[in-house]
Amino acid sequence: MKNYIRSDLALELNEDIQDKSTDNGIVVNNSISSSGRLNETTIQITSEKGERLIGKPIGTYITIEGDSLNEFDEDIHKEFCDALKSNLKELIGDVKKILVIGLGNRQITPDSLGPLVVDNLYITRHLVKEKIIENTIEISAISPGVLAQTGIENKDIIEGICKKIKPDIVIAIDALAAREPSRLATTIQICDTGISPGSGVGNHRAKLDFESLGVKVIAIGVPTVISVPAIVNQAIDGLISFFLSKPEGQKIELTDEEKNNLTCNFLEDNLISMYVTPKNIDESVKRISFTISEAINSFLELQ
Repeated sequence: MKNYIRSDLALELNEDIQDKSTDNGIVVNNSISSSGRLNETTIQITSEKGERLIGKPIGTYITIEGDSLNEFDEDIHKEFCDALKSNLKELIGDVKKILVIGLGNRQITPDSLGPLVVDNLYITRHLVKEKIIENTIEISAISPGVLAQTGIENKDIIEGICKKIKPDIVIAIDALAAREPSRLATTIQICDTGISPGSGVGNHRAKLDFESLGVKVIAIGVPTVISVPAIVNQAIDGLISFFLSKPEGQKIELTDEEKNNLTCNFLEDNLISMYVTPKNIDESVKRISFTISEAINSFLELQ
C-alpha cells in the first residue's frame, strides 16, 4: 500500500525520515526569498546511508515552492524564473552545448510539461552551426514522446542523439507526483542525478543519467498529479489530528501500518492505482512551462 502513497519530491521523502541525526548522510538548507513568496530547500544526499534513508541517489535536490506559481502573476513568474536560473547555473556551470529533453505525452495534459517547455525554447544549435549567430550557447531540444507512441525506449533515442551531437549537459523536464495536494503545480524540483521517465505515475522506464548517457543529466520536475491513496491518507491524518485534540479518553492513535491498511480498506482496487490532477491543470502547465523555458533561454543572455 505504501508504494501507492508515493512522491517524487525529495522534500516530501525527507519529511518521512525518523533519523534526523547530523551524520545521517542528508544535509538540508532552507531559505526564503526577499519577497517572502518563495521557499527554497536544498537537500544534499552525501552518503549511502542517506541514499537508503531517503530512497534517492547521492546528489543535490533543490525544491522551489510558491503558492502563486500557477497563477497569472508576472512578478511571481519572474521571481521563479530568476531562482530557477540561478540554481541551474550553479548545477550546470560553464557549458557550450545544452540538449533539452521534453519528456512526457503532450496529448495528456498533466504529462505535457516537457513538450510544452521545448515548444517555448529558443533553439540555437542550427544557427551556430550555420554561423548566423556567434558567441552563444548551442541549445538543441527534442520531445521523444512515450514508449506507447514510438515503441522505442527514451533512453535509446536520447543515447543516440548524445553520441551524435555530444552535448556538454542534458536537461530533462518531466511531470512528477506529489503526496501533498498543496504542492501540485506550485513546486519545481531540480536535481543533478538524472530522472526515470514515467516515474510520476509509477511507470518506470530506463533511467536517464550520466551512467546511461555518458553526460551529466539535470532533471527539472513539477508535480502535476497525486494518487488517490495519498489523498485518502491525508484525510485520515486530518481525522486523527482532530481526535487527538479531544480530551483524554476520546483520543485515537494509529501506527503508519494501521493507517495504510485503513486507507486500503477504504478504496476499491481500481482506485488504488488511480492518479488525479487539479481541474485547472491545463492553464497551470502552460504557465509553468513558460517559466521553465524562460530560465533555460536566459543562459543565452549569460554569455
